[in-house]
Amino acid sequence: MNFNQIIDRVIDVSKEAGQFIREERKTFDADRIEYKGLNDLVSYVDKTAEEKIVAGLELILPEAGFITEEKTSTKVGERYNWVIDPLDGTTNFIHGLPSFSVSIALQEYDTPVLGVVYEVNLDECFSAHKDAPAYLNGTEIKVSNKFKVADSLIATGFPYYDFSYQERYIKLFTELMRNCHGLRRLGSAAVDLCYTACGRFEAFYEYNLNPWDIAAGIVIVQQAGGEVVNFHGGSEVLKKRELVATNGKITKELLDYVDKYFNV
Repeated sequence: MNFNQIIDRVIDVSKEAGQFIREERKTFDADRIEYKGLNDLVSYVDKTAEEKIVAGLELILPEAGFITEEKTSTKVGERYNWVIDPLDGTTNFIHGLPSFSVSIALQEYDTPVLGVVYEVNLDECFSAHKDAPAYLNGTEIKVSNKFKVADSLIATGFPYYDFSYQERYIKLFTELMRNCHGLRRLGSAAVDLCYTACGRFEAFYEYNLNPWDIAAGIVIVQQAGGEVVNFHGGSEVLKKRELVATNGKITKELLDYVDKYFNV
């Protein structure tokens, strides 16, 4: 697979979906939202954007299947599958709050090998594939060079329907708040990962994540020189649905904090 030959086309697909989302936001009626579960919102914008993305990707790699948030395609690929979140940050979108993004990854067997995240509001497109640098709007990006949690700005996400770890999560949040430059919660895991990749954040951590939330961002962080592990420091992230992404320099120290509350 020559990823150089397809990534520009994937970027085009992401931007076309982003343009649709941007236009719909101007006239969006919040009364048209639906609930997939507790605080798990969806709208026609998510579904239509996903349909557009699936149709565009079919033309790029016809043999690939799809793993999608809104289940608009059930096609399964033997080797390659696209992993799609058509609108990561739906709650932000519905309330008119940046940020939200289009996230598209290509997975080879169980491993993400290509990722594109298009942040709609700032018109920022992050992209990467294995064995190549990561880019933001065509310019190469790298993770930050901070070596201590004390010097770091860290992103996280809050649980919105699975509250089984709420108490320990808040304790971890409280301790980190006292020991870093600050904590941020933007509402789009895909964007959080990309901001880690380009050095705006030193790290991002969250649990109860779906593959479409993070698959593209994982590739981008790794190809920008960062590190992505689970809460135990292992490499299996997608199946465990937990993630610590860092600049590669504060991983051990940050995991020491996580370990105190999640690996007990």
